[in-house]
Amino acid sequence: MLEQLKEDVYKANIELVKKNLVIYTWGNVSAIDKKTKLVVIKPSGVDYEQMTPDDMVVVDLSGNKVEGRYKPSSDTPTHLELYKKYENMGSIVHTHSVWSVSFAQAGLSIPAYGTTHADYFYGDIPCTRDLTEEEIKQDYEVNTGKVIIECIKDKNPMEIPAILVKNHGPFVWGTNPANAVYNAVVMETVAKMAYKTKMLNPSVNKAPQFLLDKHYYRKHGENAYYGQD
Repeated sequence: MLEQLKEDVYKANIELVKKNLVIYTWGNVSAIDKKTKLVVIKPSGVDYEQMTPDDMVVVDLSGNKVEGRYKPSSDTPTHLELYKKYENMGSIVHTHSVWSVSFAQAGLSIPAYGTTHADYFYGDIPCTRDLTEEEIKQDYEVNTGKVIIECIKDKNPMEIPAILVKNHGPFVWGTNPANAVYNAVVMETVAKMAYKTKMLNPSVNKAPQFLLDKHYYRKHGENAYYGQD
């Protein structure tokens, strides 16, 4: 069942290791099959070095396991909340990558200081509010998804395909597993750049909106002209 999607999700999970975004069993990648509305996700607590494509777990949007010998990732309910809300999300990545987590633990958004950020994220990468004690005690992973949705509000999530959950870490998404991992790698890089920029110049200002517009829209939208046709 969904063999190609399992392969794609497996490769994306392994790519997180190659790009130094995860260690041990940290993090996960999922993807949704638009036709069946089934989700493929990394198994919970299984070491990347031991995984195979057949180890990927298939669940429905209610969280019921459809196929797989392992339990799905403990973050599965968070992924499912996002898939149910946003039809354009084809894949979701969660990591505990150092620079992005540093901003999350500080409760800070990642500011759009320059063109590298602006090429991929149309504005600051936001950080959610704290989850309440009640939200953590009851349906923690579901409520993590809900607080992400609350933070995004009425914005287009594909314009800023990433978010920080306060005290936790980044959730990143894309059209497919490879694209979602790509966005996660870029997010980690701009987080590192933002930190170093702030250290060099504590009074630094964010990039002007007209520069943000120029760099974002030359890569995105109907008038994009970056790259080859």
